[in-house]
Amino acid sequence: QVQLVESGGGLVQPGGSLRLSCAASGIIFRAYSMGWYRQAPGKQRELVASITRAGTTTYADSVKGRFAISRDNAKNTVLLQMNSLKPEDTAVYYCNAANWPANYWGQGTQVTVSS
Repeated sequence: QVQLVESGGGLVQPGGSLRLSCAASGIIFRAYSMGWYRQAPGKQRELVASITRAGTTTYADSVKGRFAISRDNAKNTVLLQMNSLKPEDTAVYYCNAANWPANYWGQGTQVTVSS
């Protein structure tokens, strides 16, 4: 049974930081590309950041220079460090594991950026 469990969301003031964590089980973690997506109310789910098996990273333009994705294959964990948070970063953040055709999602964690 595959599980992706996100943690680390919450309420933060503009300019603050949060670190999201996703713990994976039931998959050969090192074989999967991992990603963080987010979905704000009334909007489509969008890619925030991804990291390949080899460690190559990709970021949405809106978060470049502020967010950093990393993975720890020994702990089956992917992290998203979010700095300089803005109100427009408010969304539910989802962890994704992909190794075509397999594609798995976590349940999501809420991030709210507000004063």
